[in-house]
Amino acid sequence: MRPGRAGSGEGGHPSLPRYFLIGATFLLITVGLLEVYSASTVHNLLTGKPELGTVERQAISVAIGIPILIVAARLPVRFYRALAYPLLIGTLIMLVMVLALGQVSTGGNKNWLVFGPLTIQPSEFAKFALVLWGADLLARKEKRLASWDHLIVPLLPMAGLIIGLVMLGGDMGTSMIIAAIAFALLWIVGAPGRLFAILTGSAAGLAAVAVLLRPSRVRRFTAFLDPAADPQGTGFQAVHSFSALSTGGWFGVGVGASREKWGSLPEAQTDFIFAIIGEELGLIGALAVLALFALIGYAGVRIALRARDSFVRLAAGAVTAWLMVQMMINLGAVLGVLPIAGVPLPFVSYGGSSLLPSMAAIGMLVSFARSGDGGAGRTDMLSTRASAASAAAAGSGRPRPKAPREEGRTT
Repeated sequence: MRPGRAGSGEGGHPSLPRYFLIGATFLLITVGLLEVYSASTVHNLLTGKPELGTVERQAISVAIGIPILIVAARLPVRFYRALAYPLLIGTLIMLVMVLALGQVSTGGNKNWLVFGPLTIQPSEFAKFALVLWGADLLARKEKRLASWDHLIVPLLPMAGLIIGLVMLGGDMGTSMIIAAIAFALLWIVGAPGRLFAILTGSAAGLAAVAVLLRPSRVRRFTAFLDPAADPQGTGFQAVHSFSALSTGGWFGVGVGASREKWGSLPEAQTDFIFAIIGEELGLIGALAVLALFALIGYAGVRIALRARDSFVRLAAGAVTAWLMVQMMINLGAVLGVLPIAGVPLPFVSYGGSSLLPSMAAIGMLVSFARSGDGGAGRTDMLSTRASAASAAAAGSGRPRPKAPREEGRTT
């Protein structure tokens, strides 16, 4: 990504990215609360849990996330650079704690730390940590990145360490997203194609080994190839996901009227919530959700392209890659074009550990957009005016006026 002129207004109003980010994020969160409520109430009744327990916990996460997003949107770039190393070290400590003290989930993964009523999944915070640390690292080494040594080390070893710790807990889906963040950082700084070819081949080989070493992953992969071969076994979730999507038609069966949520579709409020959206809101509702993600992706890419600061460009591009890749992996599993990876749909699926870092990341993008179309844009505009005035003065023979000063600004 090449930096553009901040505040130049190319491609639309400079404030559009902020509006797109805030509007699309809160609409997705609203849809998520609605569908988490719809998908979880039946499951809770069938399992003897409080009917509204799941949606209440999600609402609490949203209530915590909104102030985080607002504060993150007002923090300066230097704060995020200062946060990079503390967040990375804290995340690594928590990932190690997961392996030693973590709680095993029903799927056999060991991803969770439980502190009384509080449950945390550190691997979700590892995404944000790698974004900040990797962007800060590559920005500081910008003039030395022509050398592969500086390009690869220590970015890839650190990304490999995080992926290794996450994989030891059994979470292959999150590992794929972390790998995508590392790839995005390298792509933004212009890493050569040969490096990507080597890394892609290595990643594919390691992924194949990881699948073969765990029988549950082998079953997921075979179910992806032909779900109908074992509709009551390995293909059960995929078959019922397809059924939910096909039942919805154009306009859906109505909010709360899903039939698949009555115990037929496992993880309906988390990994497969998009199937419930397709069933209850229909194709129109599903496409609307995709359009909201497209707005977030457009805004993130535009912020990265307009940034003149290397850290901002790298962090904005990596966050956008994280959210878009996670969305595609989730939807790919629901639609049957990718194996089931156990990845939540950003802002929509149930889970505070996924929601809070994502909202913080959106807040950071809003902060970047504010800094990009604020002072820098005004400085460019004033410089343009000064140049035009100087040229006019030179043509008329009058003395050149001084460049206009911006009140309250110091240089």
